[in-house]
This record gives sequence, structure tokens and C-alpha cells, in this order.
Amino acid sequence: MPYSAGSSEGLPEAARQRLVAMRGGEGKKGLFTSDLSINEFLLCQEAGFDPVGLVMGSSIYHIGFQFKNFYQNQELEVLSQAMYEARELAMTRMEEEADLLGADGIVGVRLEVTRYVWGASMAEFMAIGTAIKHRAGGNYRTPDGRPFTSDLSGQDFWTLLKAGYQPVSLVMGNCVYHVAHQGTLQAIKQAGRNIEMPNYTQALYDARELALSRMQAEAERDGATGIVGAQVKENSHGWDSHVIEYFAVGTAVRPIENAPAVPEPSMVLSLNG
Repeated sequence: MPYSAGSSEGLPEAARQRLVAMRGGEGKKGLFTSDLSINEFLLCQEAGFDPVGLVMGSSIYHIGFQFKNFYQNQELEVLSQAMYEARELAMTRMEEEADLLGADGIVGVRLEVTRYVWGASMAEFMAIGTAIKHRAGGNYRTPDGRPFTSDLSGQDFWTLLKAGYQPVSLVMGNCVYHVAHQGTLQAIKQAGRNIEMPNYTQALYDARELALSRMQAEAERDGATGIVGAQVKENSHGWDSHVIEYFAVGTAVRPIENAPAVPEPSMVLSLNG
């Protein structure tokens, strides 16, 4: 489901009621919730942003099956697509919740995948973070009107703004890959020897590169000039031991127009011994 600014189509009624109540009005004060630490809360406020609510999105997704060749390295495109689309659904619903709160963006975003015993082929994908709003207004949303998203901590968010940059979006790319099994003759030839395993090397190299290139493509689509805090995570999600997902994620950023010069760093002498 593509994002549409101002839409709440993907939200359950309970979420709408909770978020509307948090906004206050008609003589009732608003109430914010947040998973920020005390230090993160203070630094976001120092940067001019107030938290307006803890927002989340969820999608329980049935992951299909794809035939794989026992002796062939290959991307399992059906699984790659399922894992990506499920995360996108969760992210979109989280952004819709932030929209209902009138937020400019979301910080500290976490993406979680949970498997349940009652659904062997299913998984829940969840996105959660704290929606924030700038007290003085300003253009902090993405070019297509979405609230910005970021997995940066409150401290890193404050530092990024002080450096003259702002977050654009949490960008991601993934690749579910089947690593070919080794043939019996090849295993016998390599027994007891120090030797690179080119089959395995190339498979993992290819899978990581596919995930990274897809993350970079998202950043380019959103008009970012770079990605900070990028990570490449590996997980088998309970699949076959030769099936691995590589998930690349980071925060895409762009320069703030007319930002003041970055102050010179100062040396700090630790007194901790």
C-alpha cells in the first residue's frame, strides 16, 4: 500500500481514537507518549522539537515458497519481495499515525520481525518510533510530503542538525539468498587444506551488494545526498540453514538550507583514568 499524505486508511479504529485523544482539544490538554530516554528527550527539545506520541505500524505477512536449486547460488526473489513489502506496510502505517498527530518526523525508528508458533509461514513486521514536531514549523518532511523517518538516537539526531544536515527517510534494502551446497568431490579435495571457499564467498558478497544497492536506490529516490548510520544485518528467520536474508538499513540525509557553519570541535580531557 503506497503512502498517501494525510491518509489513515491502513490504521485500525482503536489507533485513530488513541491518536485523536492524544492531540487534545475542546478544553482537554494533549498527552504525548515516547520511548526516548531522558537525555534524548531533552536533546530533541533543545533542537526545537517536541515529542507528540509513540507511533507504530504492523503487518502480519504470509511468506510464500520458492523452489531453490540445491547446488546453485541464487536470490530467492519471492522471499525478498515478501520481506520488503511487509516492512513497507509497517512503515507506511507508522507514518500515517505520525500524520494524525501532525508530526514533522519520527526518530528512533525500530524495525522488528517476530515469528509465532501458530503461523509457521507467517511473520509480524513492526515499525515503532517517537513522532516529533518542530515548535517553529519549517520544512522537515520529505519531498513527497511524508514525515521524515530516522533510526538515529536523540543524541545523534541533535548532532546531525548541529552539523547542518537533516534526516530525510529511513532507507532500506534486502536480499534473501540461497547459498549453494558444496558437492561431495569438492569437499574431499578441500579437506585438511587452507583454502578460500569461492562459492560461499561469492554468494555472501553478492547478497550483501544487492541489499546495499537497493538501500542506496531508495536514498537517491528521496533526494538525499548521503546515508548515515548504515548497517547490514544477517538473519535466517528460521528458514533452511543455507537461506539467509541480508538487510541494509540507514538514515538518508540532506543539507539544511542556509545552515550556520559547523563549530570547530573542542578537545575533551577525560578524568576517568
